Formats: sequence, structure tokens, C-alpha cells
Amino acid sequence: MSKFKILMIFVFILIFLLSIWHLTSGINVLAVDCLNINPNTVSAGDADFCMTELENIKKQYAPAQEKNKQDLAKLQSKLNDLNKRITVMTTLLKNLESNISKREKESSYAQKILGEKAVGQYIDIRLYDPVMSIISASDALEVFRIIKIREKVADADRKTIEKYSEEIINLKNDKLSLEKNKLLLASLQKQVSEDTKFLAGEVAKVDTYLATLSAKQQSFLAQKLESLGLSRSAYNMKGGCSSDINPFKSPGFSPAFAFFSFGVPNRVGMNQFGAKGRAEANQDYEEILRAYYNADITRGYSTGITINVVGTNEFGQSFNENWNIEDYVKHVYEMPTSWTAKDSAALKAQAIAARSYALSYTNNGTKSICPSQKCQVVKKEINDGNWQTAVTATSGVVLTNGGKPVTAWFSSTHGGYAYTSGDIGWSNTAWTKRLTDAIGGINGFSDLFNNAYDKSSPTFYCDWGSRSQYNKTAWLKPDEIADIANVILLAKADGSTQRHLAQPDKPNPDGVDTWDASKVKNELTSRGITPFDSVSNISIGVDFGSGKTTSVSIDGRSFDGQDFKSYFNLRAPSNIQIVGPLFNIEKR
Repeated sequence: MSKFKILMIFVFILIFLLSIWHLTSGINVLAVDCLNINPNTVSAGDADFCMTELENIKKQYAPAQEKNKQDLAKLQSKLNDLNKRITVMTTLLKNLESNISKREKESSYAQKILGEKAVGQYIDIRLYDPVMSIISASDALEVFRIIKIREKVADADRKTIEKYSEEIINLKNDKLSLEKNKLLLASLQKQVSEDTKFLAGEVAKVDTYLATLSAKQQSFLAQKLESLGLSRSAYNMKGGCSSDINPFKSPGFSPAFAFFSFGVPNRVGMNQFGAKGRAEANQDYEEILRAYYNADITRGYSTGITINVVGTNEFGQSFNENWNIEDYVKHVYEMPTSWTAKDSAALKAQAIAARSYALSYTNNGTKSICPSQKCQVVKKEINDGNWQTAVTATSGVVLTNGGKPVTAWFSSTHGGYAYTSGDIGWSNTAWTKRLTDAIGGINGFSDLFNNAYDKSSPTFYCDWGSRSQYNKTAWLKPDEIADIANVILLAKADGSTQRHLAQPDKPNPDGVDTWDASKVKNELTSRGITPFDSVSNISIGVDFGSGKTTSVSIDGRSFDGQDFKSYFNLRAPSNIQIVGPLFNIEKR
């Protein structure tokens, strides 16, 4: 291998290392602060800001990290090619060494023969008497022939001696080159191995950091959603679903835009209204549970475990109670017991999920559980007869994984899709699953509205939040949508402006001045970017396989769907929010 090629490999490695250093050395201080904050102790505004800031930092890291991965893949490819070449070179060098050894033996033998020839030639020259040759010759022609033959023999011997001498010199040069190549090869192999290990480690570090950001973002998102008072329980449906679309509830201006989310958090485990829809489609409780969980349905689990309930529920009741697990489940209020007898399979599935959740959460009664929807809702009073019947019918039936009860999460409305716990930023679990929760496939919004098992939920399709001055609706004016789009453009163009881009109708969470719509437009213009003044048309792109809005197009300019959601939640006025990965736009 030439010195130039080796030099180029090391230059490539050095450039890659510098890019890694640049990426890992520039971790945003604010992001670190947000990572260190307990999401449960901050205000909704701070949570909103941190969530968006972390999303911003993550997006800034993503292109560089992707490039690093691509560069590492290229380097790994080059290293694999280099290792192949090294293997071939090693084989060639071994063959060359073998040939050199053979040539040494042959040269040694040749030197011995030539030595003997040289001695013989010297003796012959010393003993050769040209006068006697002439005298003994029969004529002059024979004299010349004898002299010519002796000259040829002498010249051939001389050339043979020179040839072998040259080969011996070349042999020594080959050995010297071989030794140098072997040393260089060993050094290169060591350096390549060390650099590959280092680069892979650095890329892994950044991946871990980005994963940490994602987990924290989910925590801040959950905290922000709490400010809406969303109902995660089908029993107590409440919250900011404005139901502005059917019938249309006018905000008093036109045109008007609103963003409608499908379902409410957390979309993991059992979909309560989905269970109702499945029960009405004649699925029994086992079919319902298997649809939502990768878990075993275990019968005969101990019914003698005591559950300690400590805390206050949403109804103002304080608890410090010890109930037998079966009595505890009878106090659970998570699913409407007013549903018809045909929904009994859904109640039974809920009873088993609630029992499994309590056993898993308390580690079979070794720690306490809260009585609110942060755990699962219980009341002092035993639930009504339909619920008691479902609890009794499923006594001792538990969802397990590896013989242990699972944390059987559930929520009121998934919006046609379920996700794994890892998908939403929680720890990965074996018993949660991705699911298209509908009869048949979902290829468009019409399939969702017609075929989703939870389509009867009042929060299946909602615009969240409201403003009293606009008839308590979540409709937005064209210039307000334009402002949100401008905020995204400015944040992408200059990340340092992020702190000034919170919603103008609330105190800035970072304590700096919040830029209004006019200021944002001026900042864009100063950076050579044409701002939106108003908005006429909005369309979205959706991945109906995973249940996620992938893009939002505003008057011909496209934005990433999840980016748009994050900045929308940062900038939109009042408490208006998009609460899930799948959302749609309505215009009136």
C-alpha cells in the first residue's frame, strides 16, 4: 500500500473525529437544564417551552448525527475493504517470504557452484599455455577456434557470476522492503481497529443523548397535556374537546381553521372505547385483551393480596385504605358501567386490566398505589352492579408476562391506533403492541371515521382548547396560522431566536420578551426569508399505516408534521393544542 493511500485514510479518520467532537461538544446548555428539571414540578408554560426547546435541539442534532452515521458507514466500508486488502497482502507477503527463502537456498547453492567455477577458471587460466595450444594444433583455423571457445566460456561464467550477484542484492532489498511492509501493516491494523472502536462509541453516545432528549420530551408533553384536563378515563369524560365541527360552532369570523386530533393520550394498552366497539362486534373479553396486549391470560392468581391505597382522587376523597385485591378492583371507576349488557365483555376486560395494573404497580402489594387517574381511579364507594358482576366473573384472572402481572395500561380513546410504551417515550415493554384498531385496514380518514373500534368516543376527533371571545371554540384566524408558520421558519433559520417565540398571550417562560407577529415577520425579512402575511390553503400528509401526520403544507410551503405540532403547541393562543401524532385540518 502506498504512503499516499495510507495518509488519505488517516486524513479521513481525522476529519470524522473532528465532526464527532464538534457534535458532542456543542450540547445546548438550556437543553441540559431542561433535562435536569423534574417535569412534575414545572408549570405548563415551562413544560411547553422545554418540550419545544428539546425538540429544537433534537432536530439540530439529527442532521449532524445522520451525517456521522453515514460517514461512519463509509469509513466502515473502507475499513472492511482495507482489511480485505490487508488479508490479500498478508498472503502475498507470506508467499514472497517463502519465495525469498527458496531463492536464498538456490542462491547459496549457486554461489557455491560459481565459487567452484571461479576457482576452476582461475586455475585454468594459470595453467593454460597458449603456446602449447598453438603448437599442438593441426592448423591455424583450429588455433583460432580453441581461443574463441575459451573466450566464450570465460564470458559466460562472468555473466553468470554477475547475474547471481545481482539477484543476491535484489534479494536483500526485497527482504528489507518486506520487513518495512510488515511493520507498517501491523501499525495500520492497530490504528484502524482503535479508530473504528472509538468512532462507533462516539456515535453511540450521541444516539444515547438523543434518546434521553426524546424521553424527556414525552415527560414535558405529558405535563403540558395535564393543563387541558384531558380525560384519560372513559368513566369521567371531560376536558377541552370543543366539538366544533358537527354541528359547526361559529367563532364569529371567517375563514377559520382548526386542528383536530384523533384520540387522547396515552394510546398504549387497552382502548376503552375500542373495547366497547369490539364487544359490540361480538368479541369476548379474551379476544379484546389479546388484541391490546402481548400477555398471557393467567387464571387462579392469588386473591389474598392486600392493596394499600394512599392519596386523593379527582373527587376530593382522601385515602389510606387496605383492601383485598378483589375488593380493591370493585372500587375502581375507569369504565362507564352504564354501557349496555352487550358491553359486558369490555367490562370484564377492564376488570382484568385494572387487577393486573394494581398488582404490577404495587409489586403484589409491597408498595402503595394512588387513587387518581395518575394510577387508576378508585372511590370510597363500591362501583355498581354491572361492574361487580364483571369483577366477580373474572376473579383471579390476571395478564402476565413471564409469570408476573403486567402494567396493563389503558386509556379512553386511542383514535384508531395503539402504540408500544417505547413509541411514546416510556420504557420498552414486551406486552405492549402497535395496532391499527379498526375493522379492516385504514387507508384514509373515511376508513378511520367508519371502521375504528373507538369511533363512538366523544373524544375520537377533537379540537382541543378554547377562547371565550370566539364562542369558546378552538378556531384560528388565517393571520394566526401565518404567525405559527413564521415562527417555524424563524426558529429553523436561527435557533437563538427560540426563546422569543412563545405564545404572545401568556408570560414568557424564559423571562425574556416574546416577539409578536410583526416582530417575527421583520426578523424573517432581515434574514432574507419571505414571511407569510395570511393563509389561504392548508393540506396535510398522513402515514395511515402508523397513524401519524407527516407533513403540513401551507400555501405551497411544506413543514414536517411533528415539527408543526411542536411549534403549534408553543405558539398557539390560549390553551389550544394538538394532542397527538395524528391530526387533521378543518376550514370553515
